Amino acid sequence: MKRKVYFLSTCDTCRRIMKEVGVDDSFEQQDIKFSPVTEEQVDHFYQFTGSYEELVNKRARKLKEVLAETPVNKDADYKKLLLSDYTFLKRPVFEIDGELFIGNAKNTVEAIKAKLKA
Repeated sequence: MKRKVYFLSTCDTCRRIMKEVGVDDSFEQQDIKFSPVTEEQVDHFYQFTGSYEELVNKRARKLKEVLAETPVNKDADYKKLLLSDYTFLKRPVFEIDGELFIGNAKNTVEAIKAKLKA
């Protein structure tokens, strides 16, 4: 049974969700600020989503600046963004028993809780 969470330790929302769903020692934890996601991990996420764009945090402050300088023309450009800076990954990302849960939407958090109870 694999349990992993990718999060940002300085993000109050990530910490709140991790506490809410009960992240404990059974989870491998990767703080993406100090241990950024690798290309292999981003490609692994892509296998679940079928889109790099779906992995991008559209509310990241830095995103507007970067997009003004370098417009995104294709999905592969979103992959480059994800690999360039940790702030661009939508978070938290939970991988639980072969399923991926991305972001902090209420329905996503409820789905994580349901998966952990199963």
